[in-house]
Amino acid sequence: MKKYLPLLTALFLFPIFSNSQEDTLRTVSEIPIVIVTVAELEGVDEAQNISGLLSSSRDIFESTAGFTFGPARFRIRGLNSENTTILMNGVPVNDEETGRPFWSVWGGLNDATRNATISTGTGATREGFGGIGGLSNIITRASTFGKTLKYTQSVTNRNYRNRAMFIYATGLMDNNWAITVSGSRRWSQEGYVEGTFYDGLSYFLSVEKKLNASHSLGFLALGAPTRQGMPGVSTQEAYDLVGSNYYNPNWGFQNGEKRNARVNSYNNPIMMLSHYWDLSGKTKATTSIAYSFGKTARSYLNWYDANDPRPDYYRYLPSFYSDDEELFEQYTNRWTNVLETRQIDWDHFYFANSKNLFTLENVNGIEGNDRTFNRSKYILEDRRTDKSHLQFVTNIVSGINDYLTLSGGLNASMFKSLQFKVVNDLLGGDYWVDIDQFAERDATDPIQAQTDLRRLNRLIDEGEKFGYDYTFHINSISAHGLAEFEFRKLDLYAGLTLSQTTFWRTGHMQTGLFPDNSFGDSEKNNFFNYGIKAGTTYKITGRNFLTLNGAFLTRAPLVNSVFISPRTRDQKVDNLNSETIFSGDVSYIHRSPLHKTRLTFYYAEFIDQVWARSFYHEEFRSFVNYVMTGVNYRHMGLEFGTEVNISPTVSWNGVAALGEHIYNSRPLVTIARDNDSEVLAENRLVYLKNYKIGGTTQTALSTGFRYNSPKFWFAGINFNYFADLYLDINPDRRTEEAVEGLVVTDPQWRALLDQEKLPDFYTLDFFGGKSWRIKNYFIALNISVNNLLDKNNYSIGGFEQLRFDQQNTEKFAPRYFYLYGRSYFINLNFRM
Repeated sequence: MKKYLPLLTALFLFPIFSNSQEDTLRTVSEIPIVIVTVAELEGVDEAQNISGLLSSSRDIFESTAGFTFGPARFRIRGLNSENTTILMNGVPVNDEETGRPFWSVWGGLNDATRNATISTGTGATREGFGGIGGLSNIITRASTFGKTLKYTQSVTNRNYRNRAMFIYATGLMDNNWAITVSGSRRWSQEGYVEGTFYDGLSYFLSVEKKLNASHSLGFLALGAPTRQGMPGVSTQEAYDLVGSNYYNPNWGFQNGEKRNARVNSYNNPIMMLSHYWDLSGKTKATTSIAYSFGKTARSYLNWYDANDPRPDYYRYLPSFYSDDEELFEQYTNRWTNVLETRQIDWDHFYFANSKNLFTLENVNGIEGNDRTFNRSKYILEDRRTDKSHLQFVTNIVSGINDYLTLSGGLNASMFKSLQFKVVNDLLGGDYWVDIDQFAERDATDPIQAQTDLRRLNRLIDEGEKFGYDYTFHINSISAHGLAEFEFRKLDLYAGLTLSQTTFWRTGHMQTGLFPDNSFGDSEKNNFFNYGIKAGTTYKITGRNFLTLNGAFLTRAPLVNSVFISPRTRDQKVDNLNSETIFSGDVSYIHRSPLHKTRLTFYYAEFIDQVWARSFYHEEFRSFVNYVMTGVNYRHMGLEFGTEVNISPTVSWNGVAALGEHIYNSRPLVTIARDNDSEVLAENRLVYLKNYKIGGTTQTALSTGFRYNSPKFWFAGINFNYFADLYLDINPDRRTEEAVEGLVVTDPQWRALLDQEKLPDFYTLDFFGGKSWRIKNYFIALNISVNNLLDKNNYSIGGFEQLRFDQQNTEKFAPRYFYLYGRSYFINLNFRM
């Protein structure tokens, strides 16, 4: 970071000495909060992540970080999305189970969800307390849409190829009704990556009735049912053998057509009834009841008494035979020249299942009820998550006088997440037998292999549940308040939040391995949490501002990190605590007609987080659950953005994000198997401190020019540079047990402990557009091209596998994903 400080200092000082005084002073709320407009989002690829899409604003850093840096998996301040609160008409839409907002819930509804108030970082937010990553409130009230009819047709070569989208809004009519409807379809037979596909529909209805001058009722319903064939993530060896960094191991030919084994299907509608009350000119209240529900299904291959069918399984790669020259050459030739070697063999599944005659005794636990059938050795299963969420939310904002504004609210929430598996496709067999095959090998009593003691020896047909079945319950209530003080030279705010969270697990199967703690309700877990924040804006002049923000809060652990093996039992992690978060930032902001600049230093620390992962361990023939407690993170860095109007038609911008995001503790780990009560490791010390947090570029730079023609067309180009990107690490490789028996001079010592830094890279992006007006009709064409130079060897992330071999770290090699090559998005819309 130090090498960039002289440049940033010079750019920081420039606006201070070059700007004129201005008598009019802005209020604090005008600085961090912005409105996203139609013009700013026109033509943007909706495949960006949610933080990028909703953070785009007139702040050049936010818009660049959201859109230009998005394809490189950049995260603002290195923060995950659970640290940003997303609201819709004041109702939180973050997922209660993961803490994260999922843009896919309203995907394709760009025109209907583009208007939002946005506060970045820790700032004054009247709709809720927010997270340290900020708060965004998407406004979908029917009366806020002007009268319009718009149709958009798009073509692209990204996740989907085509998009059709429309919106119709009446505005507030003479009868005091307002109606807005919108819909879209996005589809492709094959996306950018071979073997993928996309088919998504979206719908939106917002109705509002103004009852009188003080009261309005609004109703909202939206959804986006979608099916998507997913790309895979593989090792560099596989990519090199195939000759493409976009190799996808998830598909193969069946009857001459491509079929993907990893299909994600989701549909999670939202319905909302809201009452808007204008108590006076200075006091307004909003009360809503919201209900969201639906399902998410992710398909996976499963197999019994058969070889692993995944084509890039490590035993099928040439490197596994590196000690046998003949086999190494044979597998290399097969991978290089035989397509079937590197893709899923669907025909083999159907053949194997149709020839596997099997007799199961005492079906359904009935003595003498024997059945003979073709038992599926391979199936396609859906891992389902069916959720329901009921919320009551009320919020009030009141201008007490010219100097003080008070706001606050209450949120009561009941959330359920039902987790289970169903058979998607028996692949030519008659039934799947519902036993725990991982427990079957080691069980001393055959009854221990039963997944449900209440229904023994079950035969599973397509569409039926099997394997595991349980529900997470999360009930919470929270309140928040904010006081804002506005003076001529100084603005202040202070906020407080209090919350109570209760969660538990309800098992719907009584497993043979854990009959006493798998079925029914677990113990309830209760957490009381609080948060405080405060900030100030000092108005140096009407164009120069200094802001200071700080926050301290606690947060309950996520339910999916609490239970060691929720698929089989309700055993939870010992000594659970709420995590503690504190953050702060200081900014200099300059705003003038010709020049806009922001320079921010930020710092955030997370203490006592729980980190949980599960993976299949071949030697144990079981899922292994890896849970760390006492995980601390530290995020610090600089954000800089400047935009200069060189002339009435030409502007220049420069953006820099310089971060240092690291692990900041030595946590303790518990390792347990799904099919065994034995704990493999407990309180194992992990030496994580000072390792880099993976998954995001910690240094990102951009500069670009834009030309706006008086004849209603524009064009621009951006040069972007990315650095300091690291692989996500396997914590277990950073323990004393991992290096036991090794000395510092052993090559394996450094191979185990070092963290891989990915190469720096750069991209060039182009964007442009043209608009026409024909009487009362408007036509607009927008084009964007990312990675104009078609660089396809830029790795933008990856992870070390959780399995490792001390003597051969390449046996379970890291998996990487790559930046798309040249991609485009073309939008043509018609509006009246």
